[in-house]
Amino acid sequence: MCHLLLAFFIYLLYQQPASSLRADTPTFTNPILSEGPDPWVYKHTDGTYYLMVTRGNRLDIWKSRSLSSIAKSSPVTVWKKPDTGPNSRDIWAPEIHHISGKWYIYYTATDAKNPGDGSRYVFVLENSSKDPLQGTWTDKGKVNTHYSGLDGSIFTHKGKLYFLYSAYIGPQSVLCIAPMRNPWTLAAPEVILAKPTFDWEKHKEREILEGPQLLKGKKNTLHIIYSASACWDDNYSLGMLTALSTSDLLDPQTWKKAARPVFSKSIENKVFGPGHNSFTTSPNGTEDWIVYHGKDTANGECTNRSTRIQKFTWKKDGTPDFGIPVATSTSLKIPSGEIHTQKR
Repeated sequence: MCHLLLAFFIYLLYQQPASSLRADTPTFTNPILSEGPDPWVYKHTDGTYYLMVTRGNRLDIWKSRSLSSIAKSSPVTVWKKPDTGPNSRDIWAPEIHHISGKWYIYYTATDAKNPGDGSRYVFVLENSSKDPLQGTWTDKGKVNTHYSGLDGSIFTHKGKLYFLYSAYIGPQSVLCIAPMRNPWTLAAPEVILAKPTFDWEKHKEREILEGPQLLKGKKNTLHIIYSASACWDDNYSLGMLTALSTSDLLDPQTWKKAARPVFSKSIENKVFGPGHNSFTTSPNGTEDWIVYHGKDTANGECTNRSTRIQKFTWKKDGTPDFGIPVATSTSLKIPSGEIHTQKR
């Protein structure tokens, strides 16, 4: 009889919904930042998280040991746009990185006297301070790309530094890669990796691939996760390129594009236009998390984009499984190893 009762209780336990949480489980809900387009999170080697989002006229950094409540810390403005010059307007999509003992911020900007795609480029700032919220940010100028473009990002693979960005070529925004001589200079001309080819990568007169981010796979693969279509398209979503980690990353033929989005809107959960993502891990490094922006309504605009985070898993073939964007009403367990109450 005891064995039967034990079996019954185990059965009931496993019948609980996967989303159910114990009453004493620390949780949070999205968004973590109500106005936060183009979010970037960097986790430093000491476990500190840094958050940046598009602010339009300046560069702000949030700093915390907590991922889920990082936006509750006070942001520090580390740089403001000049009144004139090539980087005097539309300060977008900043990313902070730590390379060879120094901090770097990559951001998109255009010229206030001649605004638009033709004068939009990626710029770099450098800071040698141990704490990026301190010290002096030195302007290293514009990355020497052949094309104008936006959404610059970097990554290191097998000891080599690479630059990714979205280049403007005609009516299209395409994904490009180039080796780097140093954190602000390309060592060779960029190579076009992918162009918009699917209907979900296009919106009316615009054909757009942007916001490329490198994600290392679980089975000897590398992935470039990018945002597809226009940011004002409510169907804005994430696509994926995949290559073997042993291949020549500068050869377009090594990268294979997924035919369908890997992360897209959820009408049921009222999340529209999810995209422009970054990746990080939980404080103890056991969980993978995607950081992205989304909208609560299908407004057909690049407005009301908030920063959201959620845990993701991996498929058997080693590719990421991002699931679907969770509703803002859904309680999520805080990242593993995170202390719920933080002093900031």
